[in-house]
This record gives sequence, C-alpha cells and structure tokens, in this order.
Amino acid sequence: MRIEDERKSSNFEDRGTGSGGGGGGGVPIQALFGLVQVLGVKGTLIVGVVCVVALLVMPSGIRSGLLGALTGGGEGAPAGAGGAGVCQASPANGAACDFSRAVLASTEDVWTSIFERGALPAYGTSPGAYRDPTLVVFANSVSTGGCGTATSASGPFYCPGDQKLYIDPSFYSILEKRLHAPGDFAQAYVIAHEVGHHVQNLIGASRLQPRGDTSNQTSVRVELQADCFAGVWGRTARTALQITDEDLGEALNAAHAIGDDALGQSDERTFTHGSSEQRKRWFRRGFDSGDARQCDTFAVQNSREL
Repeated sequence: MRIEDERKSSNFEDRGTGSGGGGGGGVPIQALFGLVQVLGVKGTLIVGVVCVVALLVMPSGIRSGLLGALTGGGEGAPAGAGGAGVCQASPANGAACDFSRAVLASTEDVWTSIFERGALPAYGTSPGAYRDPTLVVFANSVSTGGCGTATSASGPFYCPGDQKLYIDPSFYSILEKRLHAPGDFAQAYVIAHEVGHHVQNLIGASRLQPRGDTSNQTSVRVELQADCFAGVWGRTARTALQITDEDLGEALNAAHAIGDDALGQSDERTFTHGSSEQRKRWFRRGFDSGDARQCDTFAVQNSREL
C-alpha cells in the first residue's frame, strides 16, 4: 500500500511515557496475551456485560491485563506529560506515528462519505454525521476518559467513553515478530478495526444483544463486525492507497493470527473474538463488498452461522 504521501490526521495525541504501574513491565508473554485483546477482548469495553463474561472465561494472564485496563480513571495527561513524547522516542516510533495518522486520516475520509450516504446497518436510530475519533499513542500505561487505566500489555483498544483509540507504537513490532503477521496493511488493519468499534458506537451496534445469545457470543459478533468494517475501509480506500492483493494477504494473515483458536482456545463456547476462519471471513466480506450494510453480524440468527 502507498501511505507515505497521504494526509495525516490532526485528531492525534502523544501522551508521552506513562509510569507503567500495575503490570506494564512488557514481559513477552504479557505482550502476547495482550494481543488477544488487540482485536477482541478489549473491544468488549464497548459492551460492559461482555467484559464481565470475558473476564470470567479468559486465562488469568489475560484477565489481569484487562482488569488493569478497567481500573483507575480520569483523563490522561496532555501530550508529553509524564515523560518524553512517544513519537520522538525513536525513528521507529516516529515512523509508526506518521503511519498511524495517515491511516486514521484515510478512515476519516471513508467513513465520512459512508455516513453521508447512510450506507450503514440500521439499529433504530439515525447516527447523523460521522464524528472523527482521536488516536492516542502512549508507552507503558495510559489513563482514559471512561475506560480506566490500561497498560501496553492490553494491546490497542477503543474507549467509547471518550471516543478515542489507544495504541503503543511498539505493538507493531509484536504483531510482526511474535504473531508472525508482518506488513503495513496488517498494521493498518489494526487501526481500521479499532475505528470499526468507533463506528459501532456511533450507530448503536455496541448496545445490541441478540435474543438467546450469551454474552461471549455477543462479544464475537462485536469483534467480527469490527473486522468487517475494517474490510469496508480497505476496499473503499483501495485505489487511493494502492492496496494490492499482497496487502490483502497481510491483513488476512493478521486476522488469522488473532483468532481464538490460533491463540490456544479450544472451547468454542468460550470464544470472545471469533475463530481465525470467522475473522478472515468477515474481514473479507467487508473488503469484497465495500458495503457496511453487509457487516450486520447481529442479523445472523444462529451464532453457528457467523
């Protein structure tokens, strides 16, 4: 994909280096478990009841990371407070910040147009015009405006309380080296997925729970819809960003890498993210159609058909 010369979003905060308190030590296994939440469990911050069930069924290592994200509170410090700016910490961080801002700008353009056309799943209310989220970069730990305090081990996440996306730029290295999901479009998929959670928040999807569904199944629907929305962005931006079939393969590889089964879960009844095949299928559905209305995971009556 070509992103270097693209517009960079101004909806951006560099929170600097946090204290790391409560488990932000960056132990490799914590980082790996944190990835379980990159496009999954942490997305259930959108639905409080989903969070509770997810905490009960997830391994203790992941649970402790998410509990850290759900405790504490208050707005974070301004850019640079508590330490040096994250983007200035290294050339790699600087490049990651520029890349993330460019991808975010592309999602702003795509979703603004989609909202203007009203080409969205309908959940009983009119979402109005698209409202841009803010991307916050941090290191070690960060305080949010509604989702408590999180550490880098929690992975990237979206907080509906302040409508902001949070990411430690070092996560991109984890994605490539620990999960074997390299490539710039794999990284873009991460951001587009978090933006997908923002879209859910705006259209009211995050408040839904299909009749007869258990909370973990609702979490799966939330995550798969965000995957599909990420695919819609990719398809819509394909020409402008020169997204190739090779890029598509990078995103599908990343989607596979963070499926519940790929991360060691064996009981489908406890899945909170969706299987690797489900995640790939829903991303591909959004990418192939370019139509957000095709992403209504809540309209699927039987969860086995997801």
